[in-house]
Amino acid sequence: MAIVTVFRSRLRPGVEDAYGVVAQEMSRLAHAMSGFLEEKMFLAADGERVTIARFADLASHQSWAKHPEHLAAQRRGREEFYSWYSITVAEEDYSRDFERDD
Repeated sequence: MAIVTVFRSRLRPGVEDAYGVVAQEMSRLAHAMSGFLEEKMFLAADGERVTIARFADLASHQSWAKHPEHLAAQRRGREEFYSWYSITVAEEDYSRDFERDD
């Protein structure tokens, strides 16, 4: 089953533009990684950001987690962008989809 990462964060005031550039580049990089399945990003009304990323397996997830550009972006996030963040990584043990055809 897939590996799911839920990344929740809050930005420091005034960093939105610079963060957006880095976030867009990290998204592009993640999409190019072997084993990448999908990514969704959400912004809550209270300012919390949530990114959900899925990789096919633990090895592909770890390749993303240890990618040098991703590590540099993480470091920059801690030093410059985030006032708070939380990361949860889990293995899916069940998945089901539904889509209406009408």
